[in-house]
Amino acid sequence: MPDGGLILIITVVILALAFDYINGFHDTANAIATSISTKALSPRVAIVLAASMNLLGALTFTGVAKTIGKGIADPFVLSNGMWIVVAAMLAAIIWNLITWWYGIPSSSSHALIGSLVGAVIASAGFSAVNYSGFVNILKSLIFSPIIALVLGFAIMLSLLWLFRNFAPAKMTRNFKTFQIFSAAFQAFMHGTNDAQKAMGVITFALIAGGFQETTDIPLWVKISAALAMAAGTATGGWRIIRTVGRGIIKIQPVNGFAADFTSSIVILVATLYKLPVSTTHVISSAIMGVGAAKGFNKVKWDVAGKIVTTWIITLPITAVLAAVLYWLLGLLFF
Repeated sequence: MPDGGLILIITVVILALAFDYINGFHDTANAIATSISTKALSPRVAIVLAASMNLLGALTFTGVAKTIGKGIADPFVLSNGMWIVVAAMLAAIIWNLITWWYGIPSSSSHALIGSLVGAVIASAGFSAVNYSGFVNILKSLIFSPIIALVLGFAIMLSLLWLFRNFAPAKMTRNFKTFQIFSAAFQAFMHGTNDAQKAMGVITFALIAGGFQETTDIPLWVKISAALAMAAGTATGGWRIIRTVGRGIIKIQPVNGFAADFTSSIVILVATLYKLPVSTTHVISSAIMGVGAAKGFNKVKWDVAGKIVTTWIITLPITAVLAAVLYWLLGLLFF
């Protein structure tokens, strides 16, 4: 490959790792907001726990990475595959930073998927999109929060019934302990799914640039993406933590445990089926379901409505943004 190709792939890797880093602090709230809100864990301990479990989870699975690497488009046939990834990464990073700044728990997964689709269409037209793979990914992004909402409602009702005769003080004390384990489990699952997305994008670019001939995820890609997400998680996303941990419902330890446990199960199933989901969507929906089990008036539906609105607009906005960026990059460089 010419020097220009090497410089371009290095740029892609840097952008993908930057996305993973931002994803780490953007989505830190998903794993630790409830445990901090209930004071089950101090912020410092919660972030160290989340970063460690994120790192471990990111190194454990690669199925989601392969889905991202080949599910949206075929990197073997795209002539400007690396430029597609550059445009997509820039668009996803810009959107993540905007939503982080305003404290909105938007989906990094939606941002990435929308950006990739928009950049592919801008480069090679609508026919270049692998619609069967894209639809499967879209289904997982749409149905996972619905499942989390219903499952969170059911799990919270079950816990309220099982522990109906326990004194409130005893329940609070016990579930604060349980929350430590549920937060760790959720952080691990977050790593198994979210960190895989940057791995898939880097592999996509490596194939498109002629640096790799298979969809296998190289070891250096796994390690670098895992470390980037863990570092981002350690930074923390306090703006989003406030929205997730306090903005949707008033969280008590039993609520936090139910929400963490619910979202962990949903993400685990998705990871085992090699499907990318939005951890932001899943945990926020689980919290809504848990809150609704205690009474629909317990949920701050105006905040929930703003979150849902952001979910809906993320895909089209990032797709258009990535397409525009691809066009601008084309004017400047190719």
